[in-house]
Amino acid sequence: MKLTGAEEHWLAGDDGRAQQLAMQLIVAAAEASGATALVPIEFAHINSCHYSGKLSLDFAEFLLAEGAQLSVPTHTNASLIARSSPALRPAASFPEEVSGAERLMEIYRQLGCTPMWSCAPYQQAEGRPGLGQQIVGSESNAVGFFNSVLGARTNKYGDLLDISAAIVGRVPLVGLHTDEGRLATHLLELRLSDEELKDPRLPHVLGLILGRQAGAAVPAIVGLREAGEDDLKAIAAAAATAGAVEMFHVVGVTPEAPTLSDATGGRAPRRTTVVDAALVRSTLGGLSTVTTGPVNAVCLGTPHFSVAEFGEVIAVLGEATVHPSVTAIVTTSRSVWAEVQLRGWDSTLEAAGFAVVLDTCTYYLPRATGVTGTVMTNSAKWAYYAPGILEVDVVFSSLTDCVASAIAGEVRLGRRAGA
Repeated sequence: MKLTGAEEHWLAGDDGRAQQLAMQLIVAAAEASGATALVPIEFAHINSCHYSGKLSLDFAEFLLAEGAQLSVPTHTNASLIARSSPALRPAASFPEEVSGAERLMEIYRQLGCTPMWSCAPYQQAEGRPGLGQQIVGSESNAVGFFNSVLGARTNKYGDLLDISAAIVGRVPLVGLHTDEGRLATHLLELRLSDEELKDPRLPHVLGLILGRQAGAAVPAIVGLREAGEDDLKAIAAAAATAGAVEMFHVVGVTPEAPTLSDATGGRAPRRTTVVDAALVRSTLGGLSTVTTGPVNAVCLGTPHFSVAEFGEVIAVLGEATVHPSVTAIVTTSRSVWAEVQLRGWDSTLEAAGFAVVLDTCTYYLPRATGVTGTVMTNSAKWAYYAPGILEVDVVFSSLTDCVASAIAGEVRLGRRAGA
């Protein structure tokens, strides 16, 4: 390792034990990844703030007791709990988890983190790094979005390593932090009709195909002529769910891929996957465990809902209300919810029977109240994880279908916005 004088100073413990431990972890990660130098970062989005047991809490308590200081603006990923919705995971049912999560949230606030509590920090200006910026990302969909859509540079950093990087302001110069590491080696060639390309479920399916076919490689998608940020968010989330994709290019759409040659560095791809209607259908079919019958819950917002997605829900709802037998939950960030309130949509959602939950998500344990039986979602990530984690049946479909099913109390497929 080639360390600067300051880095040697931190590693020796001259700036305290917290700085020393953080530096030790970063150096160990560099050695494990083959990096010979570190690179300064400008921003961090961390998952260490998500309570996952005593280790996560003990580490944070150590940092706080030793006077750890952050070197860069640091924002928090989604928490295990929703302080504004305590009934979602009640303390009476999950005392250890709730108390641990509450303490962890407080520690990271005291350490100086911005208490964003969102898995989609890029949906607000202060959580949105720019092209070429060296940063730290931890939440898988955000890592993919940062790299692919914004052109910022990060590998995926696990718990403890992410906050360590935020403290020392350094990461190993390797992988997606380098020009070479960002070049596509896997081509995803879309051979779909115009109608198939317009299917709102397609970005989620493409993400799953990316993850399964590309693994940990950087893929480039050819043939997706248009994709908004919510579409790209869906691709990033699903690709990191079914595989280990931390960056992808959409040729003609994402910033580092104006052409296929730009995406690949002028090299021929090592592998090509053709995405046709048959592959889309088979992948889509694997996302639902049932396709008919009553719906017990509808879970939206994985990753956290955007303002545009709330607008779509409002448009589909009209004057309708959620069926009394259905628990309908939307998870989102504090900043997006503030914008929704400014637009007056909060009263519409409340009157319709939609519960909006901040700071957390519903696909992981402890099980969120009401999320049982058959659950409908428009998120491939939710549909992929929840059957195994929560032991529920899942119906995956479009946002319009999800809202229509919440209103009907049973699965309604093939609905169109305004119908």
